[in-house]
Amino acid sequence: MSCTHRNVIRVRHASVLNLSTVLLGASLLSSVVIGCKPAPSPEVMATVNGKQIVQADLDRIYKQSLGDSAQAPSKEEAELQRLNILHQMIQEEIEQQRAAKLNLVATDEEVDAKLTDMKVPLTQEEFDRQLKEKNLTLDDLRKEIRRTLTRNKLVNKEIESKINITDAEISNYYNAHKSGFNLIEPDYHLERIIVTNEPAQQTTNLQNNKATNDADARKKMQMLRNRLDSGEDFSSVAARFSEDPNSSSNGGDLGFVPDSNLRVDPLVYDAITKLKAGQTTDTLPIYRVEGSNKKVVGYQIFLLLEKRPAGQRELNDPRVQNGIRQQLRNSHAQLLENAYSEMLYNEAKIHNYLAEQILRDGGK
Repeated sequence: MSCTHRNVIRVRHASVLNLSTVLLGASLLSSVVIGCKPAPSPEVMATVNGKQIVQADLDRIYKQSLGDSAQAPSKEEAELQRLNILHQMIQEEIEQQRAAKLNLVATDEEVDAKLTDMKVPLTQEEFDRQLKEKNLTLDDLRKEIRRTLTRNKLVNKEIESKINITDAEISNYYNAHKSGFNLIEPDYHLERIIVTNEPAQQTTNLQNNKATNDADARKKMQMLRNRLDSGEDFSSVAARFSEDPNSSSNGGDLGFVPDSNLRVDPLVYDAITKLKAGQTTDTLPIYRVEGSNKKVVGYQIFLLLEKRPAGQRELNDPRVQNGIRQQLRNSHAQLLENAYSEMLYNEAKIHNYLAEQILRDGGK
């Protein structure tokens, strides 16, 4: 195997391994790493099809992920977090390059329009304060908006435009699930994003990304909140980052949740019943009762897609048809998006210099 081929080996699933596990493979991979051409310069963390991802950009996002936490991470925790962030940057760079190839990059006019929409409900002082709280400059925000709009355009062209839900599919779904449309109480079609502070919990999101403690969970949830606020699709964010093993693979879709189930958690019930379709809750804590105490074990955000009153719903009800159509579209889109993401990753030429450096140093 040539040095060139060895260099494109990807540490794709590092985010689901602890750093010590990754480092155990260093001796096995040393023959792969040692003797190969070093990075073009020390500042280059990775290349994607020849495009460089530099340390300054990685450091900026890493610092944003730390937020205002008073406790500094250990060296291993910091390196693992940087590997996770770099992995995300690589995936996003792959998508952005594909969009550029298809002439789908968001224009300055589109970015300006989105920025104006974001500023409408805020005073300039409030807007500036939010930027400061998120450790963002105006230029950083514009870049995030452009990235999000560009990705949305890519997904719309390559995924959404290829989905056609027929009347027959809707009818078949209704007939197979007819009892589910006989509602004895109101219910709510919800999507959810979860981040937990318990490192032992497994996750199945596309990024293989997991918070390991409460500070990390809060930082991650703030990052996801920023993505949603910048216009990124909720189900896409859930699929890539949510730590709910039961819903992340389905874009966070919980289906229709009965009113009585929501009432079990008054905080969640109060937040969701105040929403209109298309709106999201604030970040809400997840509690676990331990004796007479409640312990915060994570954080969650809900998106309300639809609220249905009690009673039988027939197929000729436009709400039934629209609901089934949207549910089938979401399922089809998630499957296609997963496959599309894998295809782009497989086609890309990726060289992760940071991963190589960590392996060479043995984690020291």
